[in-house]
Amino acid sequence: MGNIKRREFLKGSSAAAASALLFNNLSANSLISGPVANKSKSISGSHFGAFRAHVKGGQFTGVTAFEDDPNPSPMINALPSRTYAKTRVEYPMVREGFLKHGHKSDTSKRGTEKFVRVSWEKALDLVASEIQRVQKKYGYKSIYAGSYGWYCTGKLHNPQTLMNRMMKISGGYVGRIGDYSTGAAQIILPHVLGSIEVYEQQTSWPLVLKHAKNVVFWGANPLVTCQIEWDVAGHGAFPYLEQLKKAHKKGQIDVYSVDPVKNDTAMYFDSTMIKPKPNTDVAMMLGMMHYLHTTKQYDEEFIKKYTVGFKDFEDYLLGKVDNTPKTLKWASNICGVKEEEIKKFAQTLKDKKSMLMAGWGVQRADHGEQFHWTLVTLACMLGQIGVPGCGFGFSYHYSNGGTPSSHAPGLGGISTNINSSRQGPWTKYEPYNIPCARMVDMISNPGKVIDFNGRKIEYPEIKMVYWTSGNPFHHHQDRNNMIEAWKRLETFIVHEPHWTPTARMADIVLPATTEIERNDIEIIGDYNSSHIIAMKKAIEPVKESKDDYEICRLISKRLGYEKEFTDGKKTQMDWIKEFYNNSKMQGENKGIKMPSFEEFWEKGYVKFEVRKEDKNFTRYEKYRQNPMLHPLGTPSGKIEISSRVIKKFNYDDCLHYPSWIEPAEWLGSKESKKYPLHVLSPHPKYRLHSQLSNTWIRDLYEVNGREPIWINPEDAKKRGIKNGDIVKVYNKRGSTLAGAIVTNNVLPGVVKMDEGGWYDPKEPGKDKTMCKHGDVNQLTIDKGTSKLAQGNISNTALVEIEKYTKQAPEITVFDKPAIV
Repeated sequence: MGNIKRREFLKGSSAAAASALLFNNLSANSLISGPVANKSKSISGSHFGAFRAHVKGGQFTGVTAFEDDPNPSPMINALPSRTYAKTRVEYPMVREGFLKHGHKSDTSKRGTEKFVRVSWEKALDLVASEIQRVQKKYGYKSIYAGSYGWYCTGKLHNPQTLMNRMMKISGGYVGRIGDYSTGAAQIILPHVLGSIEVYEQQTSWPLVLKHAKNVVFWGANPLVTCQIEWDVAGHGAFPYLEQLKKAHKKGQIDVYSVDPVKNDTAMYFDSTMIKPKPNTDVAMMLGMMHYLHTTKQYDEEFIKKYTVGFKDFEDYLLGKVDNTPKTLKWASNICGVKEEEIKKFAQTLKDKKSMLMAGWGVQRADHGEQFHWTLVTLACMLGQIGVPGCGFGFSYHYSNGGTPSSHAPGLGGISTNINSSRQGPWTKYEPYNIPCARMVDMISNPGKVIDFNGRKIEYPEIKMVYWTSGNPFHHHQDRNNMIEAWKRLETFIVHEPHWTPTARMADIVLPATTEIERNDIEIIGDYNSSHIIAMKKAIEPVKESKDDYEICRLISKRLGYEKEFTDGKKTQMDWIKEFYNNSKMQGENKGIKMPSFEEFWEKGYVKFEVRKEDKNFTRYEKYRQNPMLHPLGTPSGKIEISSRVIKKFNYDDCLHYPSWIEPAEWLGSKESKKYPLHVLSPHPKYRLHSQLSNTWIRDLYEVNGREPIWINPEDAKKRGIKNGDIVKVYNKRGSTLAGAIVTNNVLPGVVKMDEGGWYDPKEPGKDKTMCKHGDVNQLTIDKGTSKLAQGNISNTALVEIEKYTKQAPEITVFDKPAIV
C-alpha cells in the first residue's frame, strides 16, 4: 500500500462528495493503494488507524497504511496536513487582557481579544499560580477539570488522564460522570441488564452471518463510525460487512435500516428502509409489541423465564394505565410510518432469526433512556436473546464491535492513582463528579440541585475550567448559552495543538504535540486487541510544542509534586516499557509468548491470534442456558422490563417501565408550526467529530465553503432552495450558515447536518451572532434527557431554513487568531 496524493484522493472522490457519499462500496477504502508497505518506515497509530510515517528532511510528508489493516480509512492521508495546519498553536499564548489583569480581566472579551506570545517559563508559572490561587481561595470544587475529548491515542499521552493526575496531586477538581456519546444508555441499561452494555463485546460477526436472517441497523451507521476507534482503529468489522452485503445480494440475509436518513450503511446495502420521524422510534416499537401481544405471537416463555416486571409494562402497552392502547394506528399517528409497514416489520422480525444492531444517536434525545429500554423489551418479546447470531447489540457501530476478540493480554496505561509514601493534598481529595452533559448548566447555576440516577447533586461554583486536547466549543449543545456561561469563569486553561474554537476562548493556551511527535504504546482494536503497537516518534515537536506529559510534569514541579507525578521514573520511555512488560507478564500467565520490550520496539508491533472459541461468542448465551447459574447484574438477576429501583425514584420524566414521553421539540409539537424541520446531527463521515476539519479533507464535503445540510426536495422547493445554495439554518437559540444538498435520502420534514463543524462567529462578541461555517450546536438544546441520566439531547431540535441572499462572509476560523 502506498500513500496517495491529495489531488488523486480528491479526483477519486469528487462525484461522491457531490452526492455526500464517499464509500459507495467498501473497496473505496482501497484509495490507499499501491505496493506493499515499506516496513522500515516509522510505525505509529491514530484513531483513524495504524500507519507508517513518511519523513523527509525532518518533515512528516505522508503515510502508508499498516500492512495488517484489512480496510484502511482514507482519512489517515490527512494526518500530515493536520500536523502542519495553519491553525497549529506554535507557542505558549495568553489572552492580552488576562496577561495584564489576570483573573480580574474582562471575561466578555474571550474569543475576541488578541493573544500574546509568552515564554514557556511565564506560561507555566501562570498556570501553576492560578491553580494554587483558586484552590486556596475557593477550594478544589471550584475547578472543573472533567476534560473530555477524542484527540489522541496512546497509553501514556492521554491528555485528560495526565491533567487529572496533576490536578488530583495538587488538591483536587470537579470531574464528570459518563459521556456525550451514551449519556442516557449507560445509565438506564445497568438497571435493565445489569451492565453498561454500550461498551461491551457483541455477539461475534461470524455467528451473525451464519445464523441471522434479518440484520437491522437501527439508527446505526457502522460504515462511517467504524472507521474510528477509541484506541488505534483496526477496522476488523469491514470484512464482515462485505460478507453481509454478499449474503444480502444472494437473498440469504435481509438487511433493514431504521432511520429518517438513508445513511451510508443503508446505501451500501441498499437496505429496506423504515423511516420513523425523529424521536418517535419508541412509539413505533410499542406499536410493534402491541401487535405481537394481541396476536399472541410474542415469546411468553422467554418473558416468564428471563425477565421481571412485564405485567406493569403490559398494562401500559394495552392501555390499562392511561386508557391509550399502543396500537398500530396509535404508533403510526406518532411516528409517521404506515400501520401495515409497522405490522409487516414486526412480523418479519418474529418469523425469522433477527439481530437488532442499534446505534447511540437515537438515545441522544429528550427521554433518550426510553429507546434502549424499549428495544431490549422488544427483543425479549421476540425471544431471541442469547441465541447464536440473534438478539440485540449496542456497539456494532462503535470501534468495530462484534469483531472476534484475540487471545491477548491487556495493556494498562497511566492513571490518576498516586503512589507516594508522604502525605499530600491528594490524601484529602474526595472525588466530586457531575453528569458530563450538564457542565454548562453547572457553570451557569452554582448551588442548583439536580436529580441524577436516584440521588441529588448540588452544583459547586466553578471559577476555573482546565481542558486538555478536547473541543467543548464543538461538542456541547446550545453554543450561545455556553458562551454566556463562560463569562462567569475567572480562568480558562487549554492544552491544544490547534486554534480550535475552544482554544480561541481560552485565557492561557499551551501548545501540545500530536502523536507523530512523541513515543507511546497502544493496542489496535478496542474489541479484538489484534496487536500491541509501538507508536514511534517520527519528527521533532512543531515549533515550541510540548507533550502533555511534559507540560503536566513541569507544572507539578512548580507545585512541589514532581516526584508524585512521575512516580519516580526518569523518562517517558520508562513508563512505556513498564506498560509493555506488565502486559508481557499477563501474556505469560495466559500462555502467550511475547518478545522482549527491545525486540518489540524494534519491530514495532506484536500480533495476537483469534482462537476458534473467540469466533463463537454469543452475548447472553450463558444466561439463556442457565439464568440461575449465570444471573445478570440487576437486583433480580434478570432482565428488568420494569425496574423497582427506578420506581422508587418517582421521576415524572422516566417511569419504571419503557414508555412514550413526548419530546421537548418534535414534528408533532406546537413548536413545529414556527420551526417545521427537525435537525439531526450524526457523526460526520470525513472526520472524527471536529478533528480533520482544519485539513484539506474539508474540500471533499463542504458546499461553497460551508458545512453541508441535507434537505428533502419537497422542503427545498417550498423555500426556493437549490442544490449548492448557501442557506441560513435558525431557531430561537441561534443560527448558522450551511451548504444545501437537496436529496431524497432524508425524510420530508427532516434535515441532516453533521456535528463537528468548527464554530466561526460572524461578529465575535456580539450576542447570538450567526456562525458563518456550520456549527450545528448553534441550534441544539442544552437539557438533560431526564432526571435519571441527565444525558444530552442533541438530536432533539426544530429549525427553519431559508436561502441566504446576502454576500457570504469569509470563513476565518481556519486562520490563526489575532496575535500581538
